[in-house]
Amino acid sequence: MQPASPPPAHDTAHTPPEPTPSPGAGSPRGFHGTQGVKIASYLLMAATLLMVLHYSLLPGLLSVCLGFLVTRWLAVKFTWVRRRFPRKPGKVGFGPALAATLVVLAPMLLVALALSHSRTYIVDAPQQYRELLDYLADTVLELRDKLPSDLGATLPDGAEELQKMIAGYLAAKAGALAMAGRAWLTGLLYAYVGLLIGALAAVRHISPRRGPLAVQLIKRITLFGEAFRQIVAAQFWIASFNTVLTALFLLAILPVWGLKLPYTPALITLTFFAGLIPIVGNLLCNAVITLVGLSVSPVAAAACLAFLILIHKAEYVINAKVVGTRTHMGVWELLAVMFVAEAIFGPSGLVAAPLFYAYLKKELEAERLV
Repeated sequence: MQPASPPPAHDTAHTPPEPTPSPGAGSPRGFHGTQGVKIASYLLMAATLLMVLHYSLLPGLLSVCLGFLVTRWLAVKFTWVRRRFPRKPGKVGFGPALAATLVVLAPMLLVALALSHSRTYIVDAPQQYRELLDYLADTVLELRDKLPSDLGATLPDGAEELQKMIAGYLAAKAGALAMAGRAWLTGLLYAYVGLLIGALAAVRHISPRRGPLAVQLIKRITLFGEAFRQIVAAQFWIASFNTVLTALFLLAILPVWGLKLPYTPALITLTFFAGLIPIVGNLLCNAVITLVGLSVSPVAAAACLAFLILIHKAEYVINAKVVGTRTHMGVWELLAVMFVAEAIFGPSGLVAAPLFYAYLKKELEAERLV
């Protein structure tokens, strides 16, 4: 009698392997889940930027970025505060809190100081620019009389029709500004609220646990912040440099020659805000100041033109070094994007185009697509 044969051993050589779960199956962190979350973050970012342009929230967005960066910069500078008052676990340190407080209170103090000295100009800024546009329209119509007689006689007969077209365009813009008082104050309110949001976001308590969508959105926002720092921050210093020199020219140099331009405060303010727009803003500012100078005398117009060309040549060098080198954007790219954005979204698109395009290029470079 033969002993019972033992049960057959498990043949691992012929057993089919366990099915490997496909990447992303049952887990949002797999390949397909991660790609889906990443695409969702792109769509949310694009929808947010389009909404900002559609609902005229650009001052608020720029102020959020500015408040965030300035608060972080001040918090780093306040190292002595951090040493003296160490941060308690789970709470905001005294240094960052002090930085956020300064960012929030500084605009209020500046506005209070400005209102006590030039309340009419700040509140009625749209009215000031409406009068300036009407003044420019009259100057264009009287261009032949403003120029020297020998130079005015060289203007072709068709120039009168062109003068009327330009004057009509300026008058239409002046009429639009007559209704912009409420929008001006609303824009200031949006800017301050954005500054407040940016300052609070810079000192928020960051939770170590984040979902996949939050991680992707932080990447999107980080790239946008880098684009803002490179484009707007650099352009801000360029515009400030330009404004200081223009103010010295209009308030100190021209009066020495016995010349004084009308609407000087409006021109100085225009110089700063136009300087925030690369290339186009400089051309616009040059044309306006030269035309106002022509309304005074041909000598004033020539002096304005020569001075503006001189300082803008220096500004172009700074712009090319600071903005172009950092963002890898050519002049033709900026002009094309600004032209399209202005045609679709108006003036806000013109201002936002360099920033949004720089962010787009950073996203493409991060994916190694360009």
